[in-house]
Amino acid sequence: MTTETQKTRAPSIRDVARLAGVSHQTVSRVLNQHPSIRESTKQRVLEVMEELQYRPNRAARALVTSHSRTIGILAAASGSYYGPASSIHAIEDAARDAGYYVTVSNLAATDSGSIEAALEHLMSQAVEGVVVIAPQTRVFDAIADLSISVPFVTMQATGRLADHSLWVDQIAGARLATRHLIELGHRSIYHLAGPQDWIEAEARMRGFLDELNAQDVPTTAPILGDWTADFGYRAGRELVRIRDFTAVFSSNDQMALGLMHAFRDAGIDVPGDISVVGFDDVPEARHFWPPLTTVRQDFAELGRRCIGLLLSSIGDRVAPASGLLTPELVVRGSTAPPSF
Repeated sequence: MTTETQKTRAPSIRDVARLAGVSHQTVSRVLNQHPSIRESTKQRVLEVMEELQYRPNRAARALVTSHSRTIGILAAASGSYYGPASSIHAIEDAARDAGYYVTVSNLAATDSGSIEAALEHLMSQAVEGVVVIAPQTRVFDAIADLSISVPFVTMQATGRLADHSLWVDQIAGARLATRHLIELGHRSIYHLAGPQDWIEAEARMRGFLDELNAQDVPTTAPILGDWTADFGYRAGRELVRIRDFTAVFSSNDQMALGLMHAFRDAGIDVPGDISVVGFDDVPEARHFWPPLTTVRQDFAELGRRCIGLLLSSIGDRVAPASGLLTPELVVRGSTAPPSF
């Protein structure tokens, strides 16, 4: 292949075959990891591919093999939210390790028409399976009413589509956080909840109330937030006027950050006067001041299991263990026994 040819078009499988001194069928077998290829031949072909910067055409391979080795992600409201964004990264990493590509379709809206259009976009790319990462119950209601022609897995527990689900036990995580505060001696505990239409927010609120009831601790009405540190700050400014509590369980770390900022501005010490627990264990949580006690979700393990379940449905893997992952309480400096 001449230098001029390299400049005018991308290298093809036949270019690789010619320079490696093999047939294009042999190059194809190398690409598809055929067991009959000798190691020396495989290495020679791979070296030429690297030299030419050859990248196989996925669409062409799909036509020949009937397998695109591509997985679709249907994502709603991933944006800057730590949980959904971390889930997408975990899925991408696990899929890549399994030899699959990933394509993401983000939902701009969560009505049934938008969901159907997003799924059709994924289907047009010949995906072999779909992972659904959506925070609202209505997304799953719409999906349940649609006929999806490929295997799919969801990453939220909704009570529907149970055979297709893998999730972190949000209720158990909230109970861990609440139990930690109760065991420290707190009896007046507020919960700063997430948006009411989010599945995780509802589960964490339920876990908080379940643990209070189980421990015979008086319940308080949760405060409905929006996941942001700004809301946590505003809520904290209102709460300091009341001061009828000694601890707050925040449904995520960002709102906990805002709370602690508001308390500090009001001259309230955390944890000397008020203890704060978050949820998610964002990378910055250990650097909050004080470092935040929080609930950690293992997104990497969730991604591995999710891809394992999906590939077992496709027929490319053995099904993984249970679909339920238990989160972990990480105790840091923002919690202590009450001072009164």
